[in-house]
This record gives sequence, structure tokens and C-alpha cells, in this order.
Amino acid sequence: MTDNPKLLSLLGMCRKAGKLSCGHDAAIGSVRSKSARLCLLSSDASERLRKETEREASFGGREIPVRTLFSTMEEIGKAAGLKSAVVTVNDEGFAKTMLGLLDNNWGG
Repeated sequence: MTDNPKLLSLLGMCRKAGKLSCGHDAAIGSVRSKSARLCLLSSDASERLRKETEREASFGGREIPVRTLFSTMEEIGKAAGLKSAVVTVNDEGFAKTMLGLLDNNWGG
């Protein structure tokens, strides 16, 4: 099963707009700098990465939503231009739209 094509399209637009951090270091960096508005993990992300991302997203009073997609690293790579198990959306508008798609379609 893959994610809503609209969500994957939004990931590509977000990357082109410069509002997407791809990869472990970039994503954790945007979480720590509080620029991240949403963390997305691929379906094949490791359990260790999942736990670290969730811990960072909630550390020190941060309340950054973390969602696991149905899409694999490969599918995210095709949509966003960079193969990655974790990405952060660093724009409130993109994040709200994506959360709406995820939470309404799959219950988050």
C-alpha cells in the first residue's frame, strides 16, 4: 500500500520550495532548531530511527507531530528527489495539509 498521491506530490512541492529537510542529520537538526512542523518516517525506517525521531520531536516541550507513512524510502525518494527514511516539513501550511491527509485517511 502506498500513500495518497497528493501527499507524495506535496512532498515534492515542499522540497522545491526549500521547506523539506531530508535525511537523519538534516531532519534532527530542523527538529532541534524548532523549524520542523512535521516529521515523516518511511514504512521501512528502522525502529531505532523511529524512536530517536519521536524522542527528539517531544523533547523539551516540543510537540512536533511524527507520522509513519505507508511509502518506502524509495517511494519518498521518487517524490521528494532524495531517498530518505526520515524527512521534516519546515512549513506550517504544508504540514497542516499533509496532517489533514494523513489523519483523515489513515487515523495518523
